[in-house]
Amino acid sequence: MLEKLNQLTESHGPLQRGYGLISGSIALSLAILCFLGVLAFHFPEYLTTPQLRKSYDVEVIRTVMFVALVVAGGISLVNVIFNRARWLAAFAFLLVAATALLGGHKVPVNDFADNTPYIGLDWFILDLLGSALIFIFIEKLFAHRKDQPVFRAEWQTDFHHFIVNHMIVGFVLLATNLLVHKFFGWAAHEGVRGWVQNLPFWIGVLLIILAADLVQYWTHRAYHEVPILWRLHAVHHSAKSMDWLAGSRQHILELLLTRTLVLGVIYVLGFSKEVIDAYIVIVGFQAVFNHANVSVRLGPLRYIIVTPNFHHWHHSQDQAALDRNYAAHFAFIDHAFGTAVKSDQLWPERYGVLGDYVPNGFFKQLKFPFTWKG
Repeated sequence: MLEKLNQLTESHGPLQRGYGLISGSIALSLAILCFLGVLAFHFPEYLTTPQLRKSYDVEVIRTVMFVALVVAGGISLVNVIFNRARWLAAFAFLLVAATALLGGHKVPVNDFADNTPYIGLDWFILDLLGSALIFIFIEKLFAHRKDQPVFRAEWQTDFHHFIVNHMIVGFVLLATNLLVHKFFGWAAHEGVRGWVQNLPFWIGVLLIILAADLVQYWTHRAYHEVPILWRLHAVHHSAKSMDWLAGSRQHILELLLTRTLVLGVIYVLGFSKEVIDAYIVIVGFQAVFNHANVSVRLGPLRYIIVTPNFHHWHHSQDQAALDRNYAAHFAFIDHAFGTAVKSDQLWPERYGVLGDYVPNGFFKQLKFPFTWKG
């Protein structure tokens, strides 16, 4: 059973219909998330994110977890009975049983310390569940490359990046906060911050997106034009397929540097909490959506807003698209600075780094910037 499971996780391509692989994979995914969820219930001080704890409705989480357990257990049991990928169904059912034995959705949560070191297991669960449910559905409805399967080539590498970048959310927040205050604290002016905080909500939202995108534009451009920075950014560009998971392929040092610079301007300008919360939702959605395998262009609005079509060109190997389309939110920034792609083609043909010299695999890519001889 473990050998077959290992073969499944190391493979790629469309899952065969009618053999229980699709339903079994859904059951296994839900079972894994439920198992991780029960661990978070047992050790909330070490496995959950303090910023998220304050907004949880525990009863809703318990209900969602109960439904997921029932669905995963039901699918697994049916597949075992009808001998449909029984090895996969059996493993999922064992995880459901283990979760139930550990208390399932009924684990009591008592008072606990709020200043302990932690990893963002809850953030990983919520983001994976939300992103997968939303974006896989969107990709199936509006697919650009209709023959691209959910488990396309190199999905394992991107999923490893997704796991790590979510689990270390506590470290990233701590590090970026320290760096922001250290390098940008001197620039904060209370008069400016007070004026910005009092702006009407939607003006504040547009301003924070524009300010962040201008910083991101020049940071992103530097990643392409400064050789030592390209060593980091090449990891992100090494993805040869574009989908909702591809955006997760990012070196941790690039993640820290970009977030520090973007959060720096947000801190200096002093936006209100409500505006920052709205920005986090928008940037979180757009960062995933722009990499998605989705055929959306928005007509004339594509010259204003970054769409998947706009950002796919940035990942293209086409000569006309190299070092172009840097903006993350507002496409007019690239048009204003003369870095927008000009091509007669509607979509790029190939993605990835020209020359394909970045190795595949999370740990190899983690070491790549320090070992590359190019």
